[in-house]
Amino acid sequence: MAPSPKRRPSRALVASTALIVALSACDGDYDLRGNISGNNFDTTAAARTATAPRPKPDNRGVISYPNYQVAVAKRGDTVGDVAARVGTDAAALARTNGIAPDVPLREGEVLLLPGRVAEPSPATGAVATGPIRPAGQIDVTTLAGDAIERAEGTSTTAAAAPSSASSGAPKAQTGAEPVRHKVARGETAYSVARLYNVSVTALAEWNGLGSDLAVREGQYLLIPVPAATAKPASALSPAATTAPGQGSPTPEPPSAAKPLPDEVASAAPPENTPESPSLSSGETAPTRSAALAFPASGSIIRPYAKGKNEGIDIGAPAGSAVKAAKDGVVAAITQDTNNVNIVVLKHADNLLTVYAGVDAVSVKKGDKVSRSQQIAKVRAADPSFLHFEVRQGLESVDPMEFLQ
Repeated sequence: MAPSPKRRPSRALVASTALIVALSACDGDYDLRGNISGNNFDTTAAARTATAPRPKPDNRGVISYPNYQVAVAKRGDTVGDVAARVGTDAAALARTNGIAPDVPLREGEVLLLPGRVAEPSPATGAVATGPIRPAGQIDVTTLAGDAIERAEGTSTTAAAAPSSASSGAPKAQTGAEPVRHKVARGETAYSVARLYNVSVTALAEWNGLGSDLAVREGQYLLIPVPAATAKPASALSPAATTAPGQGSPTPEPPSAAKPLPDEVASAAPPENTPESPSLSSGETAPTRSAALAFPASGSIIRPYAKGKNEGIDIGAPAGSAVKAAKDGVVAAITQDTNNVNIVVLKHADNLLTVYAGVDAVSVKKGDKVSRSQQIAKVRAADPSFLHFEVRQGLESVDPMEFLQ
């Protein structure tokens, strides 16, 4: 459906991270291969990473990690109630999580703390002490001290119970630190779950989402960590390497290994050849110095505005070519909530480009594309335009910084 002329052009699009991998109307646990025309997005359940349960909070509701802490709401809590219980400022807690201080919270809902509070310990009802850390980061001094205490025991009794000397001391808790995802406008629990290759059920359980799986703009979600093996947080980013039988990551394009060769300068004219007269004044020949090529021919009808328009809108005639901004690989082909096609390309250096408002897509997922290669056409609308985003990892950046 074409957007109404009275509405801003990009309002019909989902200008957020959801554009990257969202199937907004479907739960990722269903196999939809072949059921979406022109869409090669694999949504098999086998591609979902098995996740561990969320760690239990202490009596205050605090779960602590090395780089941040969260508080888990109890039944009937407001933001103010949580702030009072954990010892932090209610207004700051509300601002951090994009919610008013007096809004009722769901039982189990997670709030990111604006600053650190006292670490969980047996005194606060925790099963261990200190933040949850990877096993490799546990205090070496503590481990060495335990080993010395065990070595000092010379009797048969001591040998039979080597840990008795330190059994009363609280142990550090080990585990992977989850990625924190800040919900952008237009994102859903489904699109976030698909972005990180986890099930929407696990995402809901970790974050205390309601039965409607509703999320709000500005809300922080903890991305469930893999079960069994503790992977670092970086392994949960989009396009991470997966285990056998759980899908394949998008291959890195050959252009990522080395830069494009410099253009060879044309041979100098013979000495007797008169110099060609200048046919233009103040104009320069086009170059490839810009990091990205313009994906469509037209004028910018809406500029980038962080949090409002996560890309630029380029007014272009319906049916005109949409071209790849850089060498890369087709990472996803999907649709927004208005069934408008979206193409996502992955490039070197963790760069993504998003092309929304397109039709007649001429590539498929996994295809290698070259700079300025046509990948689709501008969709007919009133007005017709291409919505173009550039993302460094998950964060949107101003495309003009790459196009000029």
